[in-house]
Amino acid sequence: MHRLLMVAGMPLISRFIQWLVLTFLPGTATYGVTQFADMTREEFSKMHGLRPDLRSENDVPFASAKIPDIEIPTEFDWRQKNAVTEVKDQGMCGSCWAFSTTGNVEGQYAIKYGQLLEFSEQELVDCDKLDEGCNGGLMDNAYRAIEKMGGLETEKDYPYEAENEKCHFVKTKSRVQLSGAVNISHDETDMAKWLVKNGPIAIAINANAMQFYVGGVSHPWKMLCSPKDLDHGVLIVGYGVHTYPKFNKTLPYWIVKNSWGPRWGEQGYYRVYRGDGTCGLNQTPSSAIVA
Repeated sequence: MHRLLMVAGMPLISRFIQWLVLTFLPGTATYGVTQFADMTREEFSKMHGLRPDLRSENDVPFASAKIPDIEIPTEFDWRQKNAVTEVKDQGMCGSCWAFSTTGNVEGQYAIKYGQLLEFSEQELVDCDKLDEGCNGGLMDNAYRAIEKMGGLETEKDYPYEAENEKCHFVKTKSRVQLSGAVNISHDETDMAKWLVKNGPIAIAINANAMQFYVGGVSHPWKMLCSPKDLDHGVLIVGYGVHTYPKFNKTLPYWIVKNSWGPRWGEQGYYRVYRGDGTCGLNQTPSSAIVA
């Protein structure tokens, strides 16, 4: 018997029915059996970890990023420019927010200093007291925590364990420091302009359609993927356009780096429709400022 899942705005339905509905969505995505397909809603929620409730109303908002006045190319991918590390795996720990943060910092460091390093998510899980480790967090909090701590160690010096541990950060081993962060425009054309000029963007997204995602361009209906229910932190590393020459149509998309390992999706990546705020991906785009 199928376990039951709640789809946003809909009554309880079986996982099979949810998969069936997803297969008829707009876009080119295919959905099927993934390593998460047999998880309940509660189990799958552990693969997320974004916690909007941890945002403090007392924090001074980050400055708004300056959007460059440029013509953007049809496609762009920071993976081709040595600014994106290999896909990582958060395991059964709600630390997506830490992976989104380090992915952004890795890109910013590589672009500024010409060296691609892997930075430590575990340091954030253990030492970021603004967030709650495997119980969730926020990228905005993580930027502030990194700046306050004095930097991030590398993955090699502070390896990932996928569980909450005692903080053992050594400041003298930190390889990157931050001098703040910026909030990026919610307009997706502006987001693309900023990305082309400045690097990968940390975002929050509703991960409801990602449980069964296999490949292609995902474009869920809002009733299945509310832009208000943000629960997962990921990283936009580029964008492109899928063309349909036979029908004279195009399908613009974002290239999103996930933290569920390379077995998930398209070798660990998610292509999602670009242009209408699908699954809330344009609600909280941000980036660290590397010192």
